[in-house]
Amino acid sequence: MLLLSLLKDLFSLNALDTRLTTISIRPRQNPGPSSNGTRRPREVTGTPSKWNSIEFYSYYFLLFIVVPLMFKVTYDISTEDHPNYKKYEQLLSKGWLFGRKVDNSDNQYENVRDNLPILFAVLFLHAGLRRAFDKLYLWGTSQETADQRLSRRVNFDLLFSFIFLAFLHGLSIFKLLFILTINYVIAMKYAGTIANPILTWTFNIGMLFLNEMFQGYRYAHMLPWLAAGEGGGFGHAMDELGGFMPRWEIHFNITMLRLISFNMDYYWSHHYEGGSVMEKRHLEGGAISERDRIETPCKKEDYSFFNYLSYSLYSPLYLAGPIITFNDFIDQLRHSLPTNSLSRTVRYGIRLLVSIFTMEVILHYMYVVAISKTKDRGSWEGDTPFQLSMIGFFNLHIIWLKLLIPWRFFRLWSLVDNVDPPENMLRCMSDNYSATGFWRSWHRSFNRWIIRYIYVPLGGNKKFPILNMLAVFTFVALWHDISLRLLAWGWLVTLFVLPEFIGQKLFPARKFEGRETLYRHLRAVGAVGNILMMMAANLVGFAIGLDGLKVLISGILGGYDGVFYFLGACTALFVAAHIMFEHREDEKRRGIDLKC
Repeated sequence: MLLLSLLKDLFSLNALDTRLTTISIRPRQNPGPSSNGTRRPREVTGTPSKWNSIEFYSYYFLLFIVVPLMFKVTYDISTEDHPNYKKYEQLLSKGWLFGRKVDNSDNQYENVRDNLPILFAVLFLHAGLRRAFDKLYLWGTSQETADQRLSRRVNFDLLFSFIFLAFLHGLSIFKLLFILTINYVIAMKYAGTIANPILTWTFNIGMLFLNEMFQGYRYAHMLPWLAAGEGGGFGHAMDELGGFMPRWEIHFNITMLRLISFNMDYYWSHHYEGGSVMEKRHLEGGAISERDRIETPCKKEDYSFFNYLSYSLYSPLYLAGPIITFNDFIDQLRHSLPTNSLSRTVRYGIRLLVSIFTMEVILHYMYVVAISKTKDRGSWEGDTPFQLSMIGFFNLHIIWLKLLIPWRFFRLWSLVDNVDPPENMLRCMSDNYSATGFWRSWHRSFNRWIIRYIYVPLGGNKKFPILNMLAVFTFVALWHDISLRLLAWGWLVTLFVLPEFIGQKLFPARKFEGRETLYRHLRAVGAVGNILMMMAANLVGFAIGLDGLKVLISGILGGYDGVFYFLGACTALFVAAHIMFEHREDEKRRGIDLKC
């Protein structure tokens, strides 16, 4: 029982991110004991439990058969005995689990996987240097004010960031600093005028295209008068000192989000009419809600160049996020969150290690990435509809894990450093039935950034929601990579959100009062369509592309056996949708509503 309790605590939402289970309550007219910033559960309720109903026992029976078959079928096409094994074997590498080879053919995750020891070493080095710096800085100081804490942390952040970036990008750090300086000048010069957001967005989106067009601006091209023939000269030598990751422009996409956040937060600070952060802290006994940290402007002097650089280049979150707004970041540097604790950080670290090991098991026993990469060589040839669908299904799981692992690593690094950004992945890929809910839980910090800086300013749900969504996903696609494939993905996502949006308008829950069971089954039918469309869109954008999807669909539905399999798969998804519904109702019964 003790082990079960520990596992339940380890994999609880509270261990993942305290924002998910609790909120800060601001005192109203009659401040009572709760006005000291303590946390209260969300006041939500769910329907009576169905876990022990006959209906759900039939679902358990079906899942008990189907889920193991999904793993077995995928394992079968990943064995040396399979006829197509030789067609993708060259993409496999030597593994370390029970004599199996490992599918390390995903270039993006290969870079993360091979450098995990270095990343953990840098995390511990950063934590050790931070503590040593703090001891020296606070030597002889009896008590530190919030402003002094901010100054201390910014000084260390800048020092470490410059060393870290010099190691990562070499002399290209000067290109990055030049871009950051121009963006800061725009903010300071145009402040609260409409020119600030217009120029900020124009400049930063323009930089995305220019960075791609000029491939990071090689010094040999920018300084032709210093070149001495082909492949020679001072400019070429400067390019050679490009650091561990010479293609700095790839990581600029994340940095760009912070640049826009700073400029827009500064712009809105000139139009804010509410109380200051300090006033709200006084009202709430020292702790304020996350919403207040995000929406309440910092002090005027906080929008300084050094604070801006500290935020934009903050080492733990520089490479991949999660994204945190400037206002929230500065407030956390000034005041450590009461939810930060060693035990919580350790639990989060253990969850990261479990995720890494899970990925290792999948890559050692399911070679779906190598199979999908060699489809032109016939690696899908002769596979059954079930096998083909599992190639796509587990490819999506690997995409989910390969993003989750670096995101959670860098968030862990930030938590160790006493800064708490939002968790990026709230739910497993297979625990999503709603297109809109999926985007709330996938890359959540980016989703929140989009809502604050794009969707709401455009009008949100009140004015032209579909057009706003099209603009959002067009930006998201171009932000990921300037390519036709991702643009197609962005437009497909918008198209696939439409049925859910229309269905919610035509069949609201209030029309089915007294017929809740019928409404739940109708929702499950709609969920099956949503899941299929979401899988198709993400396979196009991040795995096999549009042509690969066409081959996959034709292979699955190319005969009567495929059609019968497809109907069976839809039945399994129908059952899974009911499990997902009840899982969310169970959360509501515990006072939790993630809205995804």
